Amino acid sequence: MRIKKQGQHLLITIDEEYENRPLSDLWADLHLSRKTIHLLKQNKDYKVNHVFSMNPILHTNDVLDVLAYEHDDGTYAPDFQDIDIVYEDDDIILVNKPKGMVVHPSAGHYTGTLVNALMYHCSNNLSGINGVMRPGIVHRIDKDTTGIIVACKNDAAHISLSEQLKEHNITRYYYAICHNCFKEKEGTVDAPIGRHPVERKKMAINYKNGKKAVTHYEVLENFRNFAYIKCKLETGRTHQIRVHMASISHPLLGDNVYCNARCPFELEGQTLHAGVLGFIHPRTGKYMEFSAPLPEYFEKILDILRNRK
Repeated sequence: MRIKKQGQHLLITIDEEYENRPLSDLWADLHLSRKTIHLLKQNKDYKVNHVFSMNPILHTNDVLDVLAYEHDDGTYAPDFQDIDIVYEDDDIILVNKPKGMVVHPSAGHYTGTLVNALMYHCSNNLSGINGVMRPGIVHRIDKDTTGIIVACKNDAAHISLSEQLKEHNITRYYYAICHNCFKEKEGTVDAPIGRHPVERKKMAINYKNGKKAVTHYEVLENFRNFAYIKCKLETGRTHQIRVHMASISHPLLGDNVYCNARCPFELEGQTLHAGVLGFIHPRTGKYMEFSAPLPEYFEKILDILRNRK
């Protein structure tokens, strides 16, 4: 979806991800509070294609006009933060995102995001394709996932990388610690991912309404009751690795959404790190690959698990 801010309103253009889905699904993805949703409905402060309806079915290219109760003019302002820059030139910037940092502003996360930091660092020179909420952002990683992410400084670079993502031509390797040992050394999970049929804030294997999702994994080390793995993404669905690994009885350590097993460590979310990102540079046409080392907390857990063998 494309989001633009117009005064106190957000204009959201619906993309194919929400085709034939109810508006309530979009509310969930925007992380709006129940209070805000109630006020929007009560005051009829949103319209789809200029028409108000309680929970309309959305279609590609519909335009949702919604009053942004919880937003103000300072919501998306530049915000100084010390970010770990892996690489930067006139077209792109790659950052090693820490755990706990949200990628772009949303309800409840108006400041302190990666976008706020990039706006400050780049003096607002970021691509505008995704509107004011996600300037420069081509892809996302979850709040509690660490690692490398790329942003674009102009629309030409943004279009180039978006096309590479669409064609599955970007190299992405993730490292994770998951529950339970593996018998095999490697494998592939090929199962469509879509919205959970009951818990709408969760994703799930969804053969009826899901989109194709493929994750290749390699077992780097087996420990007692745990394993250290590397995952290569062929597609990039929301929560893909977390959902896929949980579906084969190897949920990620610390994942408080998709894992019911007890976590013996004090963690803030899943043990997942975006370690490698490779793509064709949008201006030079040359392949470039970047890496980010495992965070300290991740290395410490690996050391503990190795000593328990």
